[in-house]
Amino acid sequence: MRVVYLDNNATTRLRPEALEAMRPYLGELYGNPSSLHAFGSQVGRGLDTAREQVAALLGVRSQEVIFTGSGTEANNTALRGYAEAAPEKRHIVTSPVEHPCIQEVCAYLKARGCEVTEVPVARDGTMDVAAWKAALRPDTVVATAMAANNETGVIFQYVELAAACAERGIPFHCDGVQAAGKIPVSLKDTAVSSMTIAAHKFGGPKGVGALFVKRGARMKPLILGGHQEKGRRAGTENVAGIVGTGAAAELALRDMPVEATKVKALRDRLESLVLDRIPGSLRNGHRDLRVPNTANLGFPFVEGEAVLLILSQFGVCVSIGSACSSGSTEPSHVLRAMKVPESHIFGSIRFSLGLDTTQEDVDYAAAKVAEAVERLRKVAGKEPARK
Repeated sequence: MRVVYLDNNATTRLRPEALEAMRPYLGELYGNPSSLHAFGSQVGRGLDTAREQVAALLGVRSQEVIFTGSGTEANNTALRGYAEAAPEKRHIVTSPVEHPCIQEVCAYLKARGCEVTEVPVARDGTMDVAAWKAALRPDTVVATAMAANNETGVIFQYVELAAACAERGIPFHCDGVQAAGKIPVSLKDTAVSSMTIAAHKFGGPKGVGALFVKRGARMKPLILGGHQEKGRRAGTENVAGIVGTGAAAELALRDMPVEATKVKALRDRLESLVLDRIPGSLRNGHRDLRVPNTANLGFPFVEGEAVLLILSQFGVCVSIGSACSSGSTEPSHVLRAMKVPESHIFGSIRFSLGLDTTQEDVDYAAAKVAEAVERLRKVAGKEPARK
């Protein structure tokens, strides 16, 4: 069966070059990078190279990059680390459209006495910087907002949000998982205190995350028990995975212009074809201020899960935009926060393209989406009027 993979925001294909870089560390280079002997030091140099490659992707110093087991772990490390480093402050500022691994940590801290303020987003998913500034308080221990939304691709003005925090002496943490490797990220001259990335979102292996922590940031470690990662994350590193992450980061930085041109053009083509063919459909999120690979489209009078299941039969892989997790009957918290019309919120689908996507893939997917929606509407006996 033909497979058209349009779910790259969930995970990407491992880059062949990253796999090749990993191979020696899965076999002959098996030493512990913390060992003092030459064999261990040889393995440690692989970590050093990967750290430099990730630092280049983020525009920071290699000494400011620590490796974790996932983007989720990195986000937990940052938020809980800031909160524990300044226990006298009990207020957190965030947005209502963050990934669950941010939302749930905020809920965890709220249950332990912190107050959490969510700054609303606009109908197009963007953040009002003035509203963000107004939410900051003297007792704010950390403020956190994503660089790009995982469901809609909408980009926050995170550099400006960070600057507003710096004026008040507040650490700003950014979930950069859906931005790194897709759009330029250069943190060196910004006020961003920390940023999370995940390797498998830009062609690296699963099970590896990285956390940029600006020099001087006060953050207690989440995982204790060793000196690894400059004392910020204990445990022997996943060397092979980290080496693959570094290789993928270098390639992502090299291929970013392709994301900005080829992938964006294909995304726009897909979006145009689908919106033109399906009456009543709409785009969820800002038309321009988003990462180049993502389109979130809503269709009235259908269930997103039903559309997904039909598309899966055709070999088209997408995600449901109307649920935070598989099996959820609740509408997406992102689309709800954006005040997407009730008629569309349960019938929204996320399409996320990649470097491997072709025009033939896009044309095939658009045709099958239109077919799936038409089939479901006929069964339901509902059809919006054409313009």
